[in-house]
Amino acid sequence: MPRVMNMYAPFEIIVTPRTTHMLMDHIHDSRRIFTDGREWPKEMEPSFSGYSIGKWIDQDGDGRYDVLEVETRALRGPRSYDSTDMPFPADNETVINERIYLDKADKNTLYDEITVHDHALTRPWTVDKKYVRNPNPRADWPEYYITEGNGQVMIGKENYFLSGDGLLMPAKKDQAPPDLRYFKQTQK
Repeated sequence: MPRVMNMYAPFEIIVTPRTTHMLMDHIHDSRRIFTDGREWPKEMEPSFSGYSIGKWIDQDGDGRYDVLEVETRALRGPRSYDSTDMPFPADNETVINERIYLDKADKNTLYDEITVHDHALTRPWTVDKKYVRNPNPRADWPEYYITEGNGQVMIGKENYFLSGDGLLMPAKKDQAPPDLRYFKQTQK
């Protein structure tokens, strides 16, 4: 969050009496927004999606809820704002406010006005997102499996990469080699 709202893959919105879900079938970038009137918990476990509380509003007084106002807190770092990789500060005190609503003239267009309040910024940062519904979506969404053929290897708390020829290699510059005392050494 807020990067997940780039919605770089198909997504759907599920509205229930107590929560609104934004589901995207790509590396688990789904969101749950509580809309049941709850207060902020005294303690929240930080996560990359954060903890979101929203409220449905009848903005034009016609008896239908047409705007979802959302606040998101408890975002876990390190993370970046968007694809530019500009980092959030380490204090994890970011607050994100959103106004999500349909275009009144075109019900296939959804807007999300996102404002980020953060100590790393000189003033709040606002971005407007526009999503267009496909009136004829495919029956099946594409499948994303990143486990098959994934060359990432975790040893302890360090990430390494398995090369195409099956050799273990560093995943970052100047990374120390893993402790090999538990591996069977081969003879030349």
